Amino acid sequence: MAKIVERPKLTLAEKTYLPQIIGGLKITFKRMLRPWVTLEYPEQRPQLPENYRGAPTLVCDQNGREKCVSCQMCEFVCPPKAIRITPGKIQNPAQAHVEKAPQAFEINMLRCIYCGLCQEVCPEEAIVLQKVFSLNSRTRAALVHDKRRLYELGGTLPDNILKWDKKLEQAKAAEHSTH
Repeated sequence: MAKIVERPKLTLAEKTYLPQIIGGLKITFKRMLRPWVTLEYPEQRPQLPENYRGAPTLVCDQNGREKCVSCQMCEFVCPPKAIRITPGKIQNPAQAHVEKAPQAFEINMLRCIYCGLCQEVCPEEAIVLQKVFSLNSRTRAALVHDKRRLYELGGTLPDNILKWDKKLEQAKAAEHSTH
């Protein structure tokens, strides 16, 4: 059985919506008296949190060598399949201790979801997430970063372990001991 609910009788002020208008104006005037919180974007940048995951880039070691050894683990773990690697042969004799290097390395920033899995899985710490949040372009093709562009964005990251230097020294020592 339906229950009938009586509507309350409205006063003259409520019928003209004056309390609601006055309440809205009070909020507006309070906002007008506060200091501005808008950032002038190109000149002022927002403070990014410490754990911010930005755009993935490739980095070189302090000697200018590529850290990426084309293991393709980042490509396999990438959920949206934004990374494509074409393994190639080593062309630099200073890196003869490495089995292979990427011939081509692409990250499609339109597909990237900034999850950070590529950085976590990289055994050589060749992929680093930069604190960049405003990647933009006029064309879609410009947001597919190739190897040259990724190294340009990433730059050099000092390596405290110096694993490749130790392996290179061991290879030279083994070569001298055989002669």
